[in-house]
Amino acid sequence: MDMYHFARRTAGYSAVLAAAALLLAAGCSSDDNSNNDSNSSASAMSSSMAMDHGGSNATGAMEETKIATPGGEEVTVSGVILEKYNKAGGLTGPLGAPLEAEETGPNDGKYQDFTGGTIYWAKDGGDPYIVWGEIRKTWEDNGGANGKLGYPTSDEKDITGGKESEFTGGKITWVDNQTTVTPTS
Repeated sequence: MDMYHFARRTAGYSAVLAAAALLLAAGCSSDDNSNNDSNSSASAMSSSMAMDHGGSNATGAMEETKIATPGGEEVTVSGVILEKYNKAGGLTGPLGAPLEAEETGPNDGKYQDFTGGTIYWAKDGGDPYIVWGEIRKTWEDNGGANGKLGYPTSDEKDITGGKESEFTGGKITWVDNQTTVTPTS
């Protein structure tokens, strides 16, 4: 990645973080307590660099951000999961706030739960994908990443009358409030 693209990408992340910090600050109470100054908003979402899986910048360092959970605890979102989270709208998007720290899945994959869904990344699968709603419930009922369906290989997409997500071992469709699991032959 050349320096121009690195600078654009860094500026983009900075803009997302600044907007989220402003939204968090706007949602805070308006009392004049000196403990509720702009530092609390900044601590709710701060950006730093670390080494981890996927999503590294031009220097090889890993992007990571601390975001406040609904309970007020700060949780780190990093690497390819952070990239996917930001592409989905971050804190103000449909995924919302993180519920807990990133965890390790089967075969050294990673996942992180958010209020609106979960981002999964298979170590050998390339991109991370979001699983949510009734498709997520059905997938988890079938063993999730540990089950026959395995890791997701697509985000949920619109199909006639509903939604569909693909997995390494098949697909799940949701049409007319009914889910169907179709294993790969």
